Amino acid sequence: MAFLTLPSSSLVSQALAIFLSCRFLVNDLLFIRYGWPEITRVRNINLDFIHFFGGRLYSVKITGQHEFILSYCLCGTNSSTQRPNLTLCGSIAKYGISKPIEFLSMAAEAHMKSPQTQLENTPQTLQNYPVPLSPPPPLVSKNLELSRALTASSKSALFSLSREDVLFEDEWLIAVNKPQGIYCESILSSVHNLLSADQGEQVKLQELHLSNRLDRDTSGVTVITKSHKVAAKLVKAFTDHMVKKTYLAFCIGTAPKWENIIIQSGHGRSRHGAWRVYAFSDVGRTLPGGSFVRDMETLFEVLSVNGKGCFQASSGSERHGEKLVVEEKSEITCDANKAEVLVRAHPRSGRTHQIRLHCQYLGIPIRGDVKYEGVCEWKDTIYEGHELHAESLSFEHPVTGQSVLIQAPLPLWANQALAQLSS
Repeated sequence: MAFLTLPSSSLVSQALAIFLSCRFLVNDLLFIRYGWPEITRVRNINLDFIHFFGGRLYSVKITGQHEFILSYCLCGTNSSTQRPNLTLCGSIAKYGISKPIEFLSMAAEAHMKSPQTQLENTPQTLQNYPVPLSPPPPLVSKNLELSRALTASSKSALFSLSREDVLFEDEWLIAVNKPQGIYCESILSSVHNLLSADQGEQVKLQELHLSNRLDRDTSGVTVITKSHKVAAKLVKAFTDHMVKKTYLAFCIGTAPKWENIIIQSGHGRSRHGAWRVYAFSDVGRTLPGGSFVRDMETLFEVLSVNGKGCFQASSGSERHGEKLVVEEKSEITCDANKAEVLVRAHPRSGRTHQIRLHCQYLGIPIRGDVKYEGVCEWKDTIYEGHELHAESLSFEHPVTGQSVLIQAPLPLWANQALAQLSS
């Protein structure tokens, strides 16, 4: 077992260049999340260096039982251990972290095999894994996503909520309107500061809990509970699909032939760690990383195509249409005459990137969503994030039992799209 250590900054370029594109089996990764009381230890995971810039900035991808993609910036060495201190610049993952962390120790064993050797040693059981039905992320998306992550990390470090961002609050809950390009962890810490300032006393950060987690570039309703007991009840409501959610998405793709549709599919991570759509019949089957294909269901309503309205259902209602049970790859071809499609989505499950994946499968990827084939540039405008907005949440209050409906103000792109319908 060899310890992966890095030399002083003057030799970083040479050292990291050696490790570029190599795979490591990490047996012990230990780090502290500042602002949190616990030390997190992750074991038995795979680590890949995937990017490297000038010896000062690189990112690593960690997949396994705990899934992260982390971007680190070298900040010097620890004089006592001669190991570098690394500060997290950004993260893009299911459990992404945007808080600074200190790298303490890592024991790693390099597996530096040629592609041919890896191919020869590939277990035959790989042939028995479910086949993903949606394409992998485009190669161009990696650098764009990393750039967006670093930008978001910089924004998040300076971000703070105001009272105008609060959508709902009582003794047990607070809901805020999350902007695009901000990590949920920054929302949590900002809510902590907001409550502490308002109440004139220090609110325990450990008591605050994110009930729903939005992607970095998804805006809209974010609910935070103020105690562990309430958090457990509300999380159970989300898990049991007792919370109704609506989203708005601006898509660019092939004009749908349907006005509303229910799509059912499988969901999981492929061999290379990307979230993919799987056949509905594959639900329950084991994936390469050891996880399982899980069910995923979304109702979509088309609100407009190229600015022309189809129908306008209220955000709290659902219109039942045809059902699509995914069992094979999408037959929708790329249309040269791409249409602008505004949809409202009602996710009936809560899988990571669910709406984004289903939009991709239906041939209408979300504008700006480069990870799932969405256009980055449209009509001479470059988009720095995907246009997906958590419009509303409705649920039974975990303490009072009363019905709660929380709606977030629409972002500019949604207001502009809806304004076309009324003009």
